[in-house]
Amino acid sequence: MLHRIPITKARINLGQVARRAHVDKEYFILEKDGIPVAGIMDADELEDYLELRDPKVREHIRKSNEEYLAGKSRPLEEFLAELKKGTAKRAKPTRRRKG
Repeated sequence: MLHRIPITKARINLGQVARRAHVDKEYFILEKDGIPVAGIMDADELEDYLELRDPKVREHIRKSNEEYLAGKSRPLEEFLAELKKGTAKRAKPTRRRKG
């Protein structure tokens, strides 16, 4: 849900605004004299947004989509079974002797 509020009101209720952005995943547009000047959103979501702006991440997503559309994917159950096999085959680490 998106809310537009004056900066002065946000300042007075900053704790509540931050909680609602984090817990309830609400968005706030802060306005000064009716003009939008800043926004408040959950920090995890902001990090995801910033990561998606990275050209390397966008290229990786594009390539992954191409591979998926080309049929280069497999069922989750198959992948998890393979992971379990790989974990079971690993040898236990040996302790290093003190020199």
